[in-house]
Amino acid sequence: MYSPDNFSNTQKVAKVVIKTANGVVSSQHKRAAQVGAAVLEQGGDAVDAAIATSFALGVVEPWMSGLAAGGCMVLWRADEKKAYAVDFGMRSPRSLDPKDYPLSGNGKASDLFPWAHVVDDRNVQGATAVAVPGVVAGMDLAHQRFGSKPWQTLVEPAAKLAQEGLLVDWYSTLITASNAAALAADADAAKLFLDQGKWPISGSWAALTEKHLNQEVLAQTLQEIANHGAASFYRGKVAQALVKDIQSKGGCLSLEDLEYYEARWVDPLEIPYRDATIYGVPGLTGAPTFAKALSLLEQEYKPSTVKPDAKTYVEYARALHEAFAMRLESMGDHEAPQAPGSTTHFSVVDRHGNMCSVTQTLLSIFGSRVVSPSTGILLNNGIMWFDPEPGKPNSLGPNKRCLANYCPVIGRTQEDTLFAIGASGGRKILGAVMQLSSFMIDFGFDLEQAFHQPRIDLSGADKIVADHHLDDVVLDALGTFLPTSVNRRNIFPYLFACPAGVMRASRLNSGCTEVMSPWGDAVIENG
Repeated sequence: MYSPDNFSNTQKVAKVVIKTANGVVSSQHKRAAQVGAAVLEQGGDAVDAAIATSFALGVVEPWMSGLAAGGCMVLWRADEKKAYAVDFGMRSPRSLDPKDYPLSGNGKASDLFPWAHVVDDRNVQGATAVAVPGVVAGMDLAHQRFGSKPWQTLVEPAAKLAQEGLLVDWYSTLITASNAAALAADADAAKLFLDQGKWPISGSWAALTEKHLNQEVLAQTLQEIANHGAASFYRGKVAQALVKDIQSKGGCLSLEDLEYYEARWVDPLEIPYRDATIYGVPGLTGAPTFAKALSLLEQEYKPSTVKPDAKTYVEYARALHEAFAMRLESMGDHEAPQAPGSTTHFSVVDRHGNMCSVTQTLLSIFGSRVVSPSTGILLNNGIMWFDPEPGKPNSLGPNKRCLANYCPVIGRTQEDTLFAIGASGGRKILGAVMQLSSFMIDFGFDLEQAFHQPRIDLSGADKIVADHHLDDVVLDALGTFLPTSVNRRNIFPYLFACPAGVMRASRLNSGCTEVMSPWGDAVIENG
């Protein structure tokens, strides 16, 4: 049942959670969270901080998101006691022709989804895999309605980070090394991320000297967007350079695709659960499946203990198993259960109680593994979200919205405790967000307790992966429901997703990120 490994069984890893009256930003990278917290210190709203954090993450965690990303956002406005949602998911290009993605007949695809293999992996890697990005439009839409700080003020910190360049350390080296062969296939990606185009750029392991990625071209692009707004990305100088680069590398994304892209305000999906309401983004996201899992859990399980026990985890597994069966059948989502994905999540709460829960993604780690040399942007591979076989619920076609698993949520209990959580990790996101929500609603856990509580993963396959910290009683009970393997909650890959969240209770705010994440952190504004 237990997978052998080389890691210590006596080492303990924890993150400290501090409660404060000030605002908090929880992000998968500390530097991005610091950027968001600085905006709060300057009197910015949670939305202002979210925009600044979003752009900063594209610099310091470039393989997870960036200007070419898509995603969605849930917002809570304290004065209205109302939730809002923004959908800025990717779309396929208007001129995309499914005939340009012929099946090879040679088994399955090489990345996240077990689709039929396409000749030359054209839907997985390279400029032919690039979909229309939405994150810049999404941040712009939120800013127009709720932003209180000038757009330029919110984007420029990311430009300054890019001018400095991502500080290279052992963790960035690990991430890059795991993808070096794919990055080497594109000369511009190799130039940005690899040493002599072959192996990862690495700094001093003793941290005696600093080495940074050269992100000066990206810095110029970010400054252009700061000066001229989102319009520059979709209709102006950046758009023209981006399209020229993509088409020169064989992609079909056009100026028309960018010009006509629109992020959308959508009515949030309201999910009743026990005495709480949880808000998500409806449509082609993870939220409908998350809602189904919570509905099943509420029907079948009544908490009777002060903390999760064997019955709790079995019911978690049962609810996820049934909810994913529905998703696979009706939505055409067939992502490989243990695929890592390339996604980032962050959550913000300001001192007034406004909240943002934001997930954004390139899809695969390093996206298409292609860099636009004129803009410094690492490009997404959103076309891989579509099934290359025709006649399926999610078949490849022109100008179609992409189906994704991201699931940012905001929850509110009758006691007016609020939380904003989400995660990265492909289909592992749904189980993580469901269990964290249950920990806080069913057992009254605060954020620190919830994030340190062991979780399981069941992502659509007929198999459970359980945290090795769960006791034998729980593991035996899980094994009677479905085959169960035991694995470690580790630094890389994140077998149980990589969440980040904030909470507001009794007018005090707190934040936490995945316990094992070496970069993730919750940063409190000074004030």
